[in-house]
Amino acid sequence: MFVFDTWQYFLHRYMHLNKFLYKHLHSWHHRLVVPYSFGAQYNHPLEGLLLDTFGGALSFLISGMSPKASIVFFSFTAVKGIDDHCGLWLPWNPFQVLFANNVAYHDVHHQLYGNKHNFSQPFFVVWDKIMGTQLPYSLEKRREGGLMARPVKE
Repeated sequence: MFVFDTWQYFLHRYMHLNKFLYKHLHSWHHRLVVPYSFGAQYNHPLEGLLLDTFGGALSFLISGMSPKASIVFFSFTAVKGIDDHCGLWLPWNPFQVLFANNVAYHDVHHQLYGNKHNFSQPFFVVWDKIMGTQLPYSLEKRREGGLMARPVKE
């Protein structure tokens, strides 16, 4: 998890800061201003290769996990990414209870004001905290029902 999070954070952040990479690769994923589940996998094929395939291979090789363990780990990672993009804050959802990097955290990243924040994915928020890119948020009730993640004004 640490290796995968580290790879994802720094490459994801670089794709936001590098205008060429953002325009030609990562902007595909951010065409979805309001995330939905399958949007987790909606990206440029080269971005998928760089972020997920290379990051996954590095995680597999460095950790020394077995092929069976890797099946479980990468399936878990895929389901977690889909959950983070579902747009639904469900208080009983174990992903949203166990991980600070959850649907609300990533939803803020997909909003225009959060585009330069909350780069961490898919598990922990430690790199955002260390690198000063974490944008705190609060959950507010919507008049129409449901909750909305909004940045906390400092």
